[in-house]
Amino acid sequence: MKGIVYTGAGCELTDELGIRDPGPGEVLVRVVAAGVCHSDLSVIDGTIPWKAPSVLGHEGAGQVEAVGEGVRSVKPGDHVVLSTLASCGRCRACATGHPTWCPRSLGNVSSPFTYRGQEASNFAATSAFAERTVVSEVQAIRIDPEVPFESACLIGCAVMTGVGAVLNRARVGCGETAAVFGIGGVGLNVVQGLRIAGASRIIAVDTMSSKKEAAELFGATDFVDSSSLDPVAAIRDLCPHAPGRSSGALGPGGVRWAFDCVGHPGVLRSAIDVLDWGGMAVALGIPPRGAEVSVDVNHLAYVDRGVIGCRYGSSRPHHDIPLLVELYRRGDLLLDELVSITRPLDGFGEIVEAMHAGSLHRGVLVLGS
Repeated sequence: MKGIVYTGAGCELTDELGIRDPGPGEVLVRVVAAGVCHSDLSVIDGTIPWKAPSVLGHEGAGQVEAVGEGVRSVKPGDHVVLSTLASCGRCRACATGHPTWCPRSLGNVSSPFTYRGQEASNFAATSAFAERTVVSEVQAIRIDPEVPFESACLIGCAVMTGVGAVLNRARVGCGETAAVFGIGGVGLNVVQGLRIAGASRIIAVDTMSSKKEAAELFGATDFVDSSSLDPVAAIRDLCPHAPGRSSGALGPGGVRWAFDCVGHPGVLRSAIDVLDWGGMAVALGIPPRGAEVSVDVNHLAYVDRGVIGCRYGSSRPHHDIPLLVELYRRGDLLLDELVSITRPLDGFGEIVEAMHAGSLHRGVLVLGS
């Protein structure tokens, strides 16, 4: 079986993978399409420490081939999106509708693969860069077979993370204002989540002016090129405290919501600095371990500003994935437009080069049909 394996010294395309049969509560999926996310690259470059050898990929869609004992929600032949959230379904967090808080869902590593006869682990409980993968039943969410796999796979990470951050974590209200830092795969989905939520002003921020067209397509009302402008000053000019009035003490004016989709302490600090009184910054991007950000606490405590984290769009995959599919079918959610290029597995390197160049929204590996 073919797949892309992290070896500890890098990654390689191999046809020497093996995979076991699904056990109780597990599903064997033939992967048809898989998006390439920066988190996969973070394993390769060491930003995310991970066990080697392991099969990469965590943004996938495909068709169920077999199910283990006790599986009831899917059957062979079903089209599914793969969720990375291998929650237990039984703890207090799961029982109260917060599966992203489930302790068992983080660092959930198993070894359904072999690589050259050696045991190989999965990545993000998913491993979508292989022709077949084994996941827990809770991770395989059935979708309408009319949705193209190349678009559907992106729901599994970028779309869920970005749109979910807006609708589930921030719960942005109609008419509220927002800034989005980093217009990549996740950032574009934050932008369209804000559009769906009815935000009145959506300010996209990126160091590449070439991202402006895509940002506007997905719903941005304004674009700030942070390579040539101070984004904090530019956003405050766009959203002043009041026409013709200075901001005054503790900086009123700015946006109600700011989303850091980059994962850099300086960007998160800028997201905090553009907040209006009562505003909230949402940390989505994943920096290296130990990264810290400093802030004047008075600028938080006096005027109800805050910072919150958001894991995987604070999602409930069995509720949210069907909802996102329905929004796509209605024309409210853009999926096809996210796919910049598709390549077979041996085109992984080409997608990675394009990601480093910032020239695509999402690259998708096509493993079958």
